[in-house]
Amino acid sequence: MMKKSFKYALFFAMGVAMAGGATSCDDDDDDDKNDDDSASIIEKIDAEDDLEYDNTNQKNWNAYMKVVANYLKVDATNLYNDWAESYEGGEAYSVVFANAGKSGYTSTFSSALAATEQIVDGCSDIANEVGEAKIGDPLNLWVSGKYAEALYAVESWYSWHSRVDYSNNIESVKNAYYGSLDGKVAENSISAQIAKIDADLDKEVKASIKNAIDKILAIPQPFRNHIASSEAKSAQDACADLKDLLDKSLRPALSRLSESTCEKINENYVKNVVLPTYKDLKAANEELYTNVVLFADNSSVTFETLCENWIKCRTYWEKSEAFLFGPVSDMGIDPNMDSWPLDQNAIREILVKGDFSGLDWNGEFDEENENIAAAQSIRGFHTLEYLIYKAGKPRVSHVSK
Repeated sequence: MMKKSFKYALFFAMGVAMAGGATSCDDDDDDDKNDDDSASIIEKIDAEDDLEYDNTNQKNWNAYMKVVANYLKVDATNLYNDWAESYEGGEAYSVVFANAGKSGYTSTFSSALAATEQIVDGCSDIANEVGEAKIGDPLNLWVSGKYAEALYAVESWYSWHSRVDYSNNIESVKNAYYGSLDGKVAENSISAQIAKIDADLDKEVKASIKNAIDKILAIPQPFRNHIASSEAKSAQDACADLKDLLDKSLRPALSRLSESTCEKINENYVKNVVLPTYKDLKAANEELYTNVVLFADNSSVTFETLCENWIKCRTYWEKSEAFLFGPVSDMGIDPNMDSWPLDQNAIREILVKGDFSGLDWNGEFDEENENIAAAQSIRGFHTLEYLIYKAGKPRVSHVSK
């Protein structure tokens, strides 16, 4: 269900300078081959990122941050409203999903079981994406000798937040399976109901989720400096194992659950996982926008504050990626908020000209539409990340008073 663009070769050919960081961190004192081979490449890329927030671009920079933060706020609000209030002029998507298979409700799911299967499919999709794309794409490029392209392929590397983003993606799987956000298994969850018919499978799924999270966080920080590390490969394998378990064991086991049981699972899932996650995402993006406006108005808000707000938003967003179906997919909200990679040449041009018209698009979403994709590549979380982070830290203002 992913709508993001991973056109790394094109991105590399554009000669775009990506913001990065130093060749080592305080906890990056291991001496694996990845460090030795990538140090000069990272140093070159870091040196090319010479854009600073200063008097020459302050006005356009502030305006750009406000436009992007506003789009994020609007998208997060629309996403929550689609699920909680009304979707496409009808019932809220939460109502449609929770009542799948019942007469009187129009749904793309023919039964409650089909909706429960979608929950597991969403978990499988994000486990696969983390392993095969977010970790696997950079790793495969590195192994093939395309070192710079591998670095460009690492998502969330302006902030050095890659590993946490990826682990939060698997946390979203945990939340969906547990039917809660507090780490406890809800009574009407997939986990609780599977445990009744196959306790060993339930334990295996829980262990596999934990293993994937642990293996991701075991990658030395930052991931971009350790793309070809043994830990990265182990994390990729752990995500693949989780996907296989979800597809080959858990999903088939769902057929042993009754329709009434699936109805309860779906209702609990909507009420205690999806809606509160999207509600928190909406509130966090509202706070982020408010502080971006205050920053632009020369208040006491700093880049550090904006980075803290950004991380909060990212946490809720990444923990929602196990349910990238429905409005978030159909309306193009996923790539609106989270497209990667960016068109950094276009971003720099916007900072010079102050023309933000290219960020908007209208009409029905089509993931193959190049004009829509172009708009989405200069907005969203990662554009704001670029504007507020540098070298894994909050940017420093060079504006003279």
